[in-house]
Amino acid sequence: MLSRFFRSPFHRRSILFLAGLLICLSLGHLSWNGSLPQLSLAAQAQTAPADRATATRQVQQGVERYQVGDYSAAIEQWQAALSTYQAVGDAESTAIVLENLARAYQSLGQTDAEIRYWQQANRIYQQLNNRLQVGRMLTEQAQVYSRLGQYRNAITLLCSPNPGQPCDDGSAIQIAQETNDRSGEAAALGSLGDAYRLRGEYQPAIQYLQAGLEISQSLDKPAYLISTYNSLGNAYLSLAQVNYRRAQSSEQIEDYREAEAFRQQGLTHDAEALQYFTRGINVAQSHNDRLGQVRLRLSSVPAAYRTEGKSAGDRALQQVLDHWQNLSSSQEKVYAAIDLARLLRLAPGAEAVSAFAQCDETINPQAELLLEQAVTIAQQINNRRAESFALGELGHIYECQANYDRALTLTRQAQWAADQDLQARDSLYLWQWQAGRIFKAKEQEKPDLAIQAYEEAIATLNTIQDDILVASREIRFDFRDTVEPIYRELVELRLTQEQPSVVITELTDRQRNLYRALDTLDALKLAELQNYFGNDCVLTAVTTDEVNLADTDPQAAVFSTVILDDQAAVIMSFRSDQQSLQQQFEWIKDDNDNFVSRDALTEEINQYRRSLERVRDAIPGATLAGYRPEQAQRIYNWIIRPFVPLLDNQGITTLVFVQDGIFRSVPMAALYDGNQFLIERYAIATTPSLTLTDFQPIGRQELRALALGLTESATVDGRRFPELAYVDAEIAAIKTTLPDSLGLLNQEFTRDRLQQQLDTDTFPIIHIATHGQFSAEAENAFLVTGYDPRSSTQKLTINDLDDIIRQISARSPVDLLVLSACQTAAGDDRAALGLAGIAAQAGARSVLASLWSVNDPATTQLVTQFYQNLASTTTTKAEALRSAQLSLLQSSGRTAHPAFWSAFILIGNWL
Repeated sequence: MLSRFFRSPFHRRSILFLAGLLICLSLGHLSWNGSLPQLSLAAQAQTAPADRATATRQVQQGVERYQVGDYSAAIEQWQAALSTYQAVGDAESTAIVLENLARAYQSLGQTDAEIRYWQQANRIYQQLNNRLQVGRMLTEQAQVYSRLGQYRNAITLLCSPNPGQPCDDGSAIQIAQETNDRSGEAAALGSLGDAYRLRGEYQPAIQYLQAGLEISQSLDKPAYLISTYNSLGNAYLSLAQVNYRRAQSSEQIEDYREAEAFRQQGLTHDAEALQYFTRGINVAQSHNDRLGQVRLRLSSVPAAYRTEGKSAGDRALQQVLDHWQNLSSSQEKVYAAIDLARLLRLAPGAEAVSAFAQCDETINPQAELLLEQAVTIAQQINNRRAESFALGELGHIYECQANYDRALTLTRQAQWAADQDLQARDSLYLWQWQAGRIFKAKEQEKPDLAIQAYEEAIATLNTIQDDILVASREIRFDFRDTVEPIYRELVELRLTQEQPSVVITELTDRQRNLYRALDTLDALKLAELQNYFGNDCVLTAVTTDEVNLADTDPQAAVFSTVILDDQAAVIMSFRSDQQSLQQQFEWIKDDNDNFVSRDALTEEINQYRRSLERVRDAIPGATLAGYRPEQAQRIYNWIIRPFVPLLDNQGITTLVFVQDGIFRSVPMAALYDGNQFLIERYAIATTPSLTLTDFQPIGRQELRALALGLTESATVDGRRFPELAYVDAEIAAIKTTLPDSLGLLNQEFTRDRLQQQLDTDTFPIIHIATHGQFSAEAENAFLVTGYDPRSSTQKLTINDLDDIIRQISARSPVDLLVLSACQTAAGDDRAALGLAGIAAQAGARSVLASLWSVNDPATTQLVTQFYQNLASTTTTKAEALRSAQLSLLQSSGRTAHPAFWSAFILIGNWL
């Protein structure tokens, strides 16, 4: 996919509504084209004529320098004028100059200074009771929030945090409407639309942008129209990307019909995007807006390649190149050059592979020339951030040519430039990673240099993770290309320094690579979860001391899996009899002692999952006698068998899995050693990260549940979900097993009723028996509820559920959340990540969930047995689940088949 081609190279460069009319709202409004606005009589009396003339001249000279892209010179002139107006107490003129300074610093990419000047201008307008300008300043501040990834704050300033609701009093849109400021209203609506777009909520985004477009057309202001068309085009381009990603997910689960439908929908949205870009280009051409043309044409290139073919894409690309040459020097010109170089360097239609690590066979010399020009321009305008990206990209070209000395020189220069400006540090980790790759290729006998560079990259990521991991949906998707590989490549470097099949003890080898590899893996798990859940993710590490965590259950062993490009590994950690932490790792190999690749591993696991689900869906009558365990045994041999002697020697009774990638979708209980299922020997649990696990045991005295369920069929987002005929029996069994529990079925089970019950009562257990769909994107993960006529919906998003549970967590933490009819598609490791992370995200200590929905009396039997075990004994939750699964396995009927009992997994606290 070409999503990266129309964006800046993983920088938070503004793609906001007013990016094309920085002067229009303020400089045009303030008439800085020859004279100052009418000064107050007091200001005229206090300002000497010579001073007034000098200040006026300085403001005008600043405007002239700004218009040719010499922002530093403009700032120098405006700072001088500002001193004069402040000295004589001319508040109105002071505010005007502060606005201009804010825009100049915005053009230089210096966000801290920009924010400071917007805030100062807003305070003055409030003192002057200038409501119109206060509203406009709110819009400007909202745009800054959007550039920083704080979309909720931006939306609140512009209108209301709740889409579809009237705008709050004092919001930018409300003030614009109150003061009949049509220009301000158009700008605020456009900014609001872009904030929703960047947040991934495309329908409200388009709604607000269309409203802004109507006003812009009535005003007949070209700059407004250009910006609105660009924003609408980007909104539809984002929708296209969503559909292409969904198509990829559907292909992973071999649903090719659905994949093709998503792909066609993506092409439709691409065509809609091109229509808006074309309209914007026409307006920009008729008014000789060069920067607007470059922005619009650059945005249109990927869609042109996808919908109209290579020749059309090449034409669009050449048009961008022609217009780029005529731009004045600015950060926009630098970033456009970098995007153009990428387009020239990477093949059209390339899949979403990190451009920072991807190399083509040939390098386009024009790409190299563009980047050299970009470096020169960035240095001329003193924009360290832009300089950093240009130098780093140029270094990558030499890396691809295996000219490692030149590549390293440029990469170090990029690091230096990024390190000079706090606003540029979001690029620093990229060049530290690039240095690590170069050292890895150049100094193969000195891995310490590469390891040090990778560690520096991760340390930098830790300082900026709030900006990157919860950024816009498009940037969050890039996480898998520009963040995740850093962790995995460092783990691979460390593991290759260690010997497999060797037990490493804490006391003698605490600083060895295996321990640090686990630390890196844990950091990756936290980053993955925060990236998956995005802005709404609130993760709190319970402890960072993994050694002490093992003290909680000395009879537990922790298995951590990691999937690399061409191989995979398993690391086991446990407590020895001497209470020291010990670890051992093994590469996953086939019967011929060859490494098992990512692709081979994925295919094997997907076939295993589907074989279980096919039996579940088959005609009743399947029995354990017909079960073919070859795949379950093969995966057992990969993960468990190498560690069996240690497990036996240490008396391990519980296995805790911290899974990676496709391993998250494996029903571990059904792995087979040739004689027994894994569940017959061990209690089993999984956790996304030990540092996120709250090990407080469940209280046994007053076990009660809020049990909610849906028995009826439902249609959500055009998809039909069949009835769950056995849910009513499941809810009834819970109420019998756990007295004082409350059951809510069908129409009683709504989002509002769930919220109401948890607000007024305390339930340590929340049990939800309904269809649950986990997706590659958290925004599309949901539970099906009863029909709520007030909201006309049957959809409870996972983020909504998380919010509800978190609101009560401080008062009464939820010990156990049960989702007994969930579904994660085989092959969709992102969906499995969402399921694995729900305990940490929602604030529940444990989650019992199904990997696939088992619409069968077996679910009622398993759930009932689980709660009976939990209520009547002091056994752990993992043991309670094991006993319930064994009750089905040891039955003589079809429920002995693992399709009916292995789908249920315990996530989080297993005690």
